Amino acid sequence: MSESEIFLSHNIRPTAVRQLVWREIQHIDYAFSLADVEDLLPTVDRSSIFRTLALFEEHDLLHGFEDGSGHRKYCLCLDHDEHGNHHHCHHVHAFCTVCHRTFCLKSEHIPTVQLPDGFTLQSINYVVQGVCGECGKNKK
Repeated sequence: MSESEIFLSHNIRPTAVRQLVWREIQHIDYAFSLADVEDLLPTVDRSSIFRTLALFEEHDLLHGFEDGSGHRKYCLCLDHDEHGNHHHCHHVHAFCTVCHRTFCLKSEHIPTVQLPDGFTLQSINYVVQGVCGECGKNKK
């Protein structure tokens, strides 16, 4: 799908800032924070980036979560079935306690939890903490 088709299918108007942010975050292979995007786009103000990330999350282009680092992290969320219907990204995340990067484990789904009667699920987050392979190699 082209950038325009993706925006159109998610009811997002393609402004210049949104396009800049979208192009940058597509190249990030780990969960990223607002600060990470700011570093990639130093000419775009923080509030514009924040609003763009929030809009992308609201329209299911990203999913946001807390990984224990104190910063909200985001991952691209373009899971669609063969009919083009969007599926929410409910997968496990791995947080490295050394480099503070968070990785999406898209093939590892969050286990089903039996909730009490009447309980309405609003969000779910599953984060595994440890040392990533790169940091593990550097420690030796």
